[in-house]
Amino acid sequence: MTVTGSGWAEATPDVAVVSIGVECRRESVEAAYSAAGSALADVTAAFRGHGVAPVDLRTAGLNVRADLVWREGEGQRVAGYVAASTLAVQLRDVAAASRMISDATAAGGNDVRLNGLSFSISDPLAVKVRARAAAWEDARAAAEQYAALASATLGNVLSVAEVPAAQGPVPVAGIQRMAAAESLSVEPGESRVDAAVTVVWELDAGH
Repeated sequence: MTVTGSGWAEATPDVAVVSIGVECRRESVEAAYSAAGSALADVTAAFRGHGVAPVDLRTAGLNVRADLVWREGEGQRVAGYVAASTLAVQLRDVAAASRMISDATAAGGNDVRLNGLSFSISDPLAVKVRARAAAWEDARAAAEQYAALASATLGNVLSVAEVPAAQGPVPVAGIQRMAAAESLSVEPGESRVDAAVTVVWELDAGH
């Protein structure tokens, strides 16, 4: 008898990953580049002040471009230069993430750009183990039911194969602005890990 079982397990994410950057417009390349470096240093210092380790801070992008404008009768002209840089930060204290992001944004001022926020689990294998156990129990329960319907019992397991699991609904983390506060309220929600297994059993005919 061949049966495929599916299962899943949930866990609260314990790592927040924020993409935050700066974008500075100035009259010269040198001024724009210098301003961006200074603003990003302030943002980085704010995170470090909250205990974020250097290994969890990574510069993810850096560029300088001309700021072009169109003027009637003159055509396209260079109005200045824009320097932008992005920092990817892993926050291992999810409960304090909103305060850390708020402080970092304040440190960089109006030049800060908050690009995105995601969540992850530092030990996904432990969640996968629970999902596999749930998939196994699902397969075994179905096999026992089919065996009973066939007036038989399950024998030895002949083979076990993990198969791609159909993805269930994944709750989206909440990011809401508090009505009476300057910071954002960050809610990590739950992350779901799915698993599926195909098991082949011997079938012992009943007497």
